Amino acid sequence: MKPMLNAFLAVILGAALVPPLPSSARSETLVGQATVIDGDTIEIHGTRIRLFGIDAPEGSQLCRSDDSDLYRCGAKSANALADYIARRPVSCEPVGRDVYGRTVATCSVAQVDLGDWLVRGGLALDWPKYSKAKYEAAQHEAEQAKRGIWAGSYIAPWLYRRCIKDGGKPNECSDDANAR
Repeated sequence: MKPMLNAFLAVILGAALVPPLPSSARSETLVGQATVIDGDTIEIHGTRIRLFGIDAPEGSQLCRSDDSDLYRCGAKSANALADYIARRPVSCEPVGRDVYGRTVATCSVAQVDLGDWLVRGGLALDWPKYSKAKYEAAQHEAEQAKRGIWAGSYIAPWLYRRCIKDGGKPNECSDDANAR
């Protein structure tokens, strides 16, 4: 009965996305050359890793630049992350697993937190639902400086995904009027 109660409470309390790993797994830092899957997911030695506390635009997501032109902001985030990593070793400290079974971790290159780097560059958003506002200051800095997605307009990635799940098409879900 107790496992059922714990599972129920985890879902109710919103902990389903990042359930804690056993202490033995948490202590195992993942280090190696990373392949960028998208703006908030990498892979090291065959392990998919979702960057903790942030949400980057999806690969098919469109944003508007400061002159209202559409651009593939999800692709831009992923490409910028790949360029920044530049085949350097990435170190990841696991904090849990997401609903897709991916390891959720705080990752860094040369001691620079990749989540912070992405958010500070306007390439991803702080996801306070999970980050407990860890990247809030970085996001405020990016917004004030009009970096990345803050230079124009965008739909939060979680709203974009919901629109797509509800049957919307990428160009429709990328538009403010259709995504909400």
